Amino acid sequence: MHTLSNLQQLEAEAIHIMREVAASFEMPCMFYSIGKDSTVMLYLAKKAFAPGRVPFTLLHIDTTWEFAEMAKFRDELVRENQLDLEVYINHDALAQGVHPVESGSVKYNDLMKTQALKHALKIHQFDAALGGARRDEEKSRAKERVFSVRDAHQVWDPKNQRPELWQLYNSQINPGESVRIFPLSNWTELDIWHYILKENIELVSMYFAKPRLTWISDDAGQPFILDDERMRSYLSETERNSIKYRSVRCRTLGCYPQTGAVLSTATRVQDIIAELLVSKSSEREGRMLDKDQVGSMEKKKMEGYF
Repeated sequence: MHTLSNLQQLEAEAIHIMREVAASFEMPCMFYSIGKDSTVMLYLAKKAFAPGRVPFTLLHIDTTWEFAEMAKFRDELVRENQLDLEVYINHDALAQGVHPVESGSVKYNDLMKTQALKHALKIHQFDAALGGARRDEEKSRAKERVFSVRDAHQVWDPKNQRPELWQLYNSQINPGESVRIFPLSNWTELDIWHYILKENIELVSMYFAKPRLTWISDDAGQPFILDDERMRSYLSETERNSIKYRSVRCRTLGCYPQTGAVLSTATRVQDIIAELLVSKSSEREGRMLDKDQVGSMEKKKMEGYF
């Protein structure tokens, strides 16, 4: 009797979930953050519906502070695969001067990420949204179902979730409600990287080590990439004096003022897997988004963040 490998089981589960979404909802979309998880999710969607096109509109919430390499990678991927892409920016917040440093991270992340996402979903009337979040990433992620219902205000109630026995997913929603779906829920960070290696999936180059201009944060004590000159004037004297080229890569991606890098020489997927096997730090340790208030991620999710 043939037994599926762990990766084959995870792949089959994700594809099953995506096909359920396509069959059950009228206006589904797929969050695309340009990171490794959403890129794997997109790759799985291409497999799930081949030889047809991916039936989901890609939705990217652009804060205007992503790494420059990310937008370039996104646009090339969309063009090569003939994908439908919607990019949403909260221009009202930008007009009010919202800034990742001047406004404080709580206000900035709320307006440029959470509120922007809610506005985009409402404007396009998406009734379901696929996301690349995994349960092993963060404690509040581990609480969430694969099919996660949001009320008419995009609010998530962690105490009111539907059972999901035997991979049976309830797609029924009331008027105004929507569903967030996480087909990679049961994957781990290592699963993602092993799958990337197995399938030879192309990623944005920020995940691979090379000499990059960085500074060492006074608060976090870790390197941050100086992706452009907008941040230089906000650095302390100590941070400015620390600016130099270091061999670094990103373990997770977000707005560059809030995304710490890791010192690394890993230039291939095999090297990254070897690093992770001995690493004792969390994947999201460098994400300042998760640390700007007590219970930060769960609060953001309950307010409408993905």
